Amino acid sequence: MTVAVETGTWQLDSTASTVALRHRTMWGLVTVKGAFAAVAGNGEVRPDGSAVGTITLDAASLDTRSAKRDEHLRSADFFDAANHPEITFSVRSAELRDGDEVHVVGQLTVRGISRPTSVTARLVGTDDRSLTLEAEFTVDREQFGMSWNQLGMMRGLTTVTGTLRFTRTAAA
Repeated sequence: MTVAVETGTWQLDSTASTVALRHRTMWGLVTVKGAFAAVAGNGEVRPDGSAVGTITLDAASLDTRSAKRDEHLRSADFFDAANHPEITFSVRSAELRDGDEVHVVGQLTVRGISRPTSVTARLVGTDDRSLTLEAEFTVDREQFGMSWNQLGMMRGLTTVTGTLRFTRTAAA
């Protein structure tokens, strides 16, 4: 059964949404986890059922529960938040497929470098006023100019997880 999502504009509910990351470090012995405190976004569901939109993260809002590490992650070695304050995911198309599966095609921009990115999300809740999506995907941080890797401690991909709740905006 395919769920119908109401046509119109939708606003991200930043208080009910989370975007987090995790990366294995220290030669795979430690998993560093963090979440972005500032998440914003909006979208539009078109009459044909497809959707477009944008999710924006404040790069400096990443919290890993270590002030020293967070400061390093905001530096030019990683996010370079002073010069590139936002991380964006521009959704070019999102289509609801079998049941609750949403195929998302877009462009991820980190440190001013944009790469095409496809994600499979799940529609985990919907009614006429709100919808919630969950997604998990991996990112190769080196593709975005983050190659700092002292003593080879950081290998592999970074996993990004998101729970995004949108509310329908009133029609004008």
